[in-house]
Amino acid sequence: MREAVPAAADDEELSPDDERRLAYVLGLAIWNALPRPDNDFLPLCAPVPKDDALCPCGSGDRFDLCCGSAMASPDTARESSPELPPELLWELLLDELADAELQRALRLRVVPQPLFARVADHWLAIDRPGRAVALLEPLFDGDLSALDERFEPALDALCDAYDALDHWKKKQSFLLRVTDDGSQALKAAAWQRLSIMFIDEGEFDYAFEAFQHAQHHGPDSPGTALLEITLLAAQHLDEHARARALFWRHKLRRSGETGAGIMQFLEQASIDPQDALVSSQEAAMDPLLVRLRAWIDQAVARDQPALGVSLFDDPLEAGDARQLPLFDADALPLPAGARSGTRFGALTPPPALRRLEHAWHQVFLASKPYSTRLIAVDGEPVWEDDAWLQFLEAHPEAADSPDVLDDIATALYDHPESSLPWVARVLLQPLLERAEALLHRTVEATDVELLPWTDERNRPTLRMLFRLYLLRAEAGADRSASAVLELLLALNPRDNHGVRAELMNHYLRRGEDDKALALAHQFPTDVLADLAYGEVLALYRLGQQEHAARVLHEAVGRLPRIPRFLLRKRIKRPVLSSAGFTPGGDDQAWLYREAMRDVWEAEPGLLAWMKKLTA
Repeated sequence: MREAVPAAADDEELSPDDERRLAYVLGLAIWNALPRPDNDFLPLCAPVPKDDALCPCGSGDRFDLCCGSAMASPDTARESSPELPPELLWELLLDELADAELQRALRLRVVPQPLFARVADHWLAIDRPGRAVALLEPLFDGDLSALDERFEPALDALCDAYDALDHWKKKQSFLLRVTDDGSQALKAAAWQRLSIMFIDEGEFDYAFEAFQHAQHHGPDSPGTALLEITLLAAQHLDEHARARALFWRHKLRRSGETGAGIMQFLEQASIDPQDALVSSQEAAMDPLLVRLRAWIDQAVARDQPALGVSLFDDPLEAGDARQLPLFDADALPLPAGARSGTRFGALTPPPALRRLEHAWHQVFLASKPYSTRLIAVDGEPVWEDDAWLQFLEAHPEAADSPDVLDDIATALYDHPESSLPWVARVLLQPLLERAEALLHRTVEATDVELLPWTDERNRPTLRMLFRLYLLRAEAGADRSASAVLELLLALNPRDNHGVRAELMNHYLRRGEDDKALALAHQFPTDVLADLAYGEVLALYRLGQQEHAARVLHEAVGRLPRIPRFLLRKRIKRPVLSSAGFTPGGDDQAWLYREAMRDVWEAEPGLLAWMKKLTA
């Protein structure tokens, strides 16, 4: 202490004698407040030196002529030293205590209650959530209004322990009780936690309502600032999140907030909210995700090389019997201008990249997803072993392979944290956009136009495009999502997986009826309700009711159950299957109703017109 304090002191304000005295006084205060395990965690105060003893500060003078001169008497010596908050020393001591000693201190009730959260966090880290609950629940059994902001970490720790034990009902009941009876600080913290729960479930209206309550009870709380940025970023409202980050940064600075962590977060969020969220959560993230993020940052910075293309005549001969399309490929037309004998292409990596892909599949053992599904049905648990991640770290050139990028995306969808918004934005999106960029580079270099799904070499790229569509649609980027669907149809015009249905509904929701008609004409006599009835809707809105009536008659002949499900305000939901739907069945009619009834209902007179024609 005698060496440390002078080094930290300002030489212009303190003389060497003053520095020594300050070191002694602070050292005495720490010693006299330090909990001693050998004394039931009570302090053992240092004896006051005799007047003629050398002063402990190291000056070489008598105590009564040095530091003792500031103390009126031995009885007041201890009172003359500054008083330290017990939490300050206990916080340091908790890190050093063995488990048995920690349990003894808790039994003796000498650990300051605001530090129970620190103990609980330690137990959660070693997978002892039951201990954490047993410690923290009694803390909140009394008068909740008496617990100030120092108990917010305990509230968070108890919620984390409930999560670990899957006690979601107890967690919800606890938080609602705090919102009713807690202090202002705890009410704000409880509403923040409820808002995060709703964000995780995608219930953004409820999340916003909970955020407003949190803001009411904690208008200057850094936690409220973090919550609002999280809520906006989860809805992909990045521009709004940037503006609010700037607002909160100025607001907290004016209110005297000096926490470097929150201010740094807001500064980063004003530039890239999604990246700021990832950085703020890195300590709690799966370390494998942190490593993968670093690799992805390197991957997207690489140039995009063009892949090779192998040409062949008949895509049906290249089919894989294990990958069944939704519809008979012979019944689906080629696009306008593509006559019989058109040469089709398959993406072919150069030899070095092909060898790398072979080595990759020796360490990444999960199978490919079926069709355009997001995860493999029966794959290896890839997140239990980091061999594939070590491979990526040793081979940055793996980012040039659509096959590898497809597998990484599949792994991300399979990760327990895949539902978190930033996983899609910071990890998944760069992978999908790189696959898209590799495709565009290849198309520009080779002039290839058709990449049918029936050749398995094209499937990773086509699957990645479909995933990119889903990502953009979820983010509300409707036009760019439609552009991806249009590209998919241009590359794979037989549309084995029905992306035309999604595209039709995008067109109709945006009022692009001419495009909707053109798409319907590309797939006549379609058994997808979206195409068959979408054409009816487009014609009606274009004022071609006679034509619309004829098309409706044809659509009812193919899919007769759709009108009943569209016309009724309420209808019982049929049994649905994860494997798909039955063309012409109640399940298909229900799914179309769920997707598009609001659009039909919004068109004046349309449902009445349909009812009259189908009665």
